[in-house]
Amino acid sequence: MASVNVRELGESILAAGAIAGVVVLSPLLQSWYRRWGATETELQLGLPGDRQVPNPKIETTRAITISAPAERIWPWLVQMGQGRGGLYSYEMLENLIGSDIHNADRILPEHQELEVGDKVRLGPEGYPFFTVTEIVPNRALVLAGGPQPPEDDAVQWSWVFVLEETDGEDTRLIARNRTDYPPSLPNWLIWRVFTDPIAFVMERRMLREIKKRAELAVHPTRQS
Repeated sequence: MASVNVRELGESILAAGAIAGVVVLSPLLQSWYRRWGATETELQLGLPGDRQVPNPKIETTRAITISAPAERIWPWLVQMGQGRGGLYSYEMLENLIGSDIHNADRILPEHQELEVGDKVRLGPEGYPFFTVTEIVPNRALVLAGGPQPPEDDAVQWSWVFVLEETDGEDTRLIARNRTDYPPSLPNWLIWRVFTDPIAFVMERRMLREIKKRAELAVHPTRQS
């Protein structure tokens, strides 16, 4: 039997509790979690990928400051995905639903090639995936959910990561989700009631873990 990482188990239990809490309190918390870490300027900023979902029912813009140049953060974004470098979130929770995610703690040279049209998977074949629709090296990675071009009456979902270097040695990593779905009670329950708050807990972890990995690579003597 594989050994259990006690720290990871504890973090996953806390994350599961956080997910439950955010789902229940979502009407009160959504104005906070949909803009976690983002400045007013970043909220209003037009980003690559916005035009993919021109009239979203749900939009989130979250951001984090990383003490590393953009070119040292970019490789962590390029290798994202199931069967690649993972999603840097709560691996144990993801694998409870069979996602088969394994988060890398180093740059993987074999997964540093990514092109428009490639798939970034959230799980094995049959699980949701994103298609790469735009790449600006060291600057922007734009992903579109589901088949491309979108099918009639399909959910439209974009996920974009943008790197903005500041005047100093820091870089802002901005993640934006835009989602539109055909109006129906099931879609509202899936996307608004459950996916929206759950994605916050998972994406916040992702941003923090990318920050930790990039900063450790640039500043190896710095304690995490």
